[in-house]
Amino acid sequence: MKPSFRRKARACALQVLYSWEISHNNIKESAIYFLKEKNKKNIDIVYFYELIIGITYDCKNIDNLMKPYLFRSLKELGHIERAILRISFYELHKRNDIPYKVSINEGIELAKLFGSEDSHKFINGVLDKAVFKMGYNKKVVIT
Repeated sequence: MKPSFRRKARACALQVLYSWEISHNNIKESAIYFLKEKNKKNIDIVYFYELIIGITYDCKNIDNLMKPYLFRSLKELGHIERAILRISFYELHKRNDIPYKVSINEGIELAKLFGSEDSHKFINGVLDKAVFKMGYNKKVVIT
């Protein structure tokens, strides 16, 4: 699967997670509805579903992972920034096959596309601090 397919999966997952948080609708129904409107040919659908199901299922744990690296409460974050951080922390915590630098970069790129003017700087700062303090930058992946 091409990396760009996974990037599109993250972008789609972000939009569905945003919608889910605002509407409190069923995440699977939201995903199906969202994908009806998209060209699914260039999206890693399996990864898209992994993200939305994994994040919504383990949302409290992911949020707890984030809290020590935020200088404000989760409730004070914008919905987009919170969703981006959830995707990035999910990848850092659950996907050892994805290099931490990729997770950080993808979070920054999502913030540039969907976030407010300076949200990419905020996302970068939070993720850099988390990677350093949690020791992800020293992680060795054995294949």
